[in-house]
Amino acid sequence: MDLSRPMLPLAPRRRLYRVIGNLLFLASVIALTYVGFTLIEARLYQDAAIEALGNQTHSAAIAGTYQQKPLLKEGDVLGRMDIARLGLSVAILQGTSPRVLRLGAGHIAGTAFPGEAGNSGVAGHRDTFFRGLKDVRKDDDIELQTATSLVRYKVDWVRVVEPDDTGVLASSTDESTLTLVTCYPFYMVGPAPKRFVVHARKS
Repeated sequence: MDLSRPMLPLAPRRRLYRVIGNLLFLASVIALTYVGFTLIEARLYQDAAIEALGNQTHSAAIAGTYQQKPLLKEGDVLGRMDIARLGLSVAILQGTSPRVLRLGAGHIAGTAFPGEAGNSGVAGHRDTFFRGLKDVRKDDDIELQTATSLVRYKVDWVRVVEPDDTGVLASSTDESTLTLVTCYPFYMVGPAPKRFVVHARKS
């Protein structure tokens, strides 16, 4: 310690520590409140999205358009994905904007529509809707319900890849496949350096 530098008297130092402590406490409360509101917003949106999907499915069946591909724009509800063994159920929206991924999982633009020939890509956050993917296994069943169809898939492989490895979304066959993508490691604080990929084939 540099004894040549004058120190604040004890009372002012205590006041300074109290001010710093109060500011840190306030910052923590604000952060926790934001996280709480974000989670509540996402949960309420999920409930509303799944209800809306049920109404769309019912309307499509009545109108006889159950097998037609719907027209979707960014943020529209595409469907619901369920992995029963993991207890994972999430509404899937069109697109992967920050708002979309805050409210649910997102269908990656440019990839096939679920059930179509090609590879359908779906992304989600590792710390919210896709946290359960950490326990996924080969041969797990995945159901994807849209307003026009119910598609069943079976997991055939799981990999950890680099963020720029877009080859996992490529489709080299005419069959219908599904690729789920999230960040990895699951419990890392801050930006994750890898991507966790689950690939499944239509069963």
